Amino acid sequence: MDIAVEKVCEFILRVRALDVKEGPTDADSGSNPIDDGARDVLIEDPDDATEEELREVIAGLNDDERAELVALVYLGRGDMEPEEFADAVRLAREREAAGTDTAAYLLGIPNVGDLLDEGLDALGLRCEV
Repeated sequence: MDIAVEKVCEFILRVRALDVKEGPTDADSGSNPIDDGARDVLIEDPDDATEEELREVIAGLNDDERAELVALVYLGRGDMEPEEFADAVRLAREREAAGTDTAAYLLGIPNVGDLLDEGLDALGLRCEV
C-alpha cells in the first residue's frame, strides 16, 4: 500500500470523532460544562472545523493514497476481497477520474471509520492503540 497505515488510522480517529457529533438540541439551555458533564463537545457547532479538517486531510493525500483509502472502504464493506485490492484501487481511481469528490464520497458513508478499520483488518493490518 502506498498510504501509510498510520495515515489511515489517523483518518479513522478523526472521522469517528465526527461520527459521534450530533446536532444541537438546546443551544440556549444555559447549562455549563460542569453541570452537563461536558457533553457539549459532542454537539455539532457551525464553528467546528472537524469536517473541514477531514476534507483538507483527504485533499492533502496524493492520488494513490486517496484511491487506496476508497479501496479500503470497498474491502471493509465486503464489496471486494483482499486479493482484489489492486482492482479496488483501480475502481477508486476510475470513480475519481469520473468526477466524484472523494472527500464528499467518504464523508457521506455512514460509519466510514469502521469500514476503513475492517478494510485494514482484511489486509492483515491494524491500527496501534
